[in-house]
Amino acid sequence: MNEYIKNLNRIEFVVTMACTGKCKHCSEGEHTGCTGHIDEEVAVASIREVCEHYKIESLMTFGGEPLLYPDVVYAIHRTAKEMGIPQRDLITNGFFTKDTDRIAEVVKQLEESGVCQILLSVDAFHQETIPLEPVKYFARCVANSKISIKLSPAWLVSKEDNNPYNVKTREVLKAFEDLEIPEGSGNVIFPSGNALKYLGEYFDENTEYSSPYEEDPKDIRAIGFSPDGEVLNGNVYRKGILDILRDYQP
Repeated sequence: MNEYIKNLNRIEFVVTMACTGKCKHCSEGEHTGCTGHIDEEVAVASIREVCEHYKIESLMTFGGEPLLYPDVVYAIHRTAKEMGIPQRDLITNGFFTKDTDRIAEVVKQLEESGVCQILLSVDAFHQETIPLEPVKYFARCVANSKISIKLSPAWLVSKEDNNPYNVKTREVLKAFEDLEIPEGSGNVIFPSGNALKYLGEYFDENTEYSSPYEEDPKDIRAIGFSPDGEVLNGNVYRKGILDILRDYQP
């Protein structure tokens, strides 16, 4: 076992970089022209192989907008459930179609595939380009399923700050009050990608910001798969995940 990865307990998949939103705060940038998704068979095989050698406690899928490719999401979570991973989460903006029948069907399949919790990204930034009604319908369907759901807003500067974006976010959250969905901790926007481009005035140029998602390279607890197969210092389309973990050097 690689000493730098002996504490590995989490797997993450960026299912796709394609997205239905064009958010000013997105750390990944514009998402312009992004298509495609992680290979389903490779993802499933990687989960199985990692779980045979490590005690994985949680798995998460996100994007982009992962539900643009729901079959891939189903397969990943179904496999995670089969391999005994106890916590299986999905982050989504809830907008992948306006067809209510399709929305209900996707939620049913997410439930059957073993998704434990959905973190629904709703705030001033998402709702600038994403219509609220289909998202509310999606949230209602999830709330009526066995899947736990939390609202997961992005806050600018801090949750307590009263800048115009946070004021609008509070208004958006109020639109979900009738569904009685709890609000999660969300996240405070990190100055990267679009956030730095469009919201730079809200960041102190004399402050050194650290990403909340940054791993200690000498003590990897989570591995993240990109749609193009990149993970750690390797690529699962060219090399098996166990070989990548074995050969990893910080």
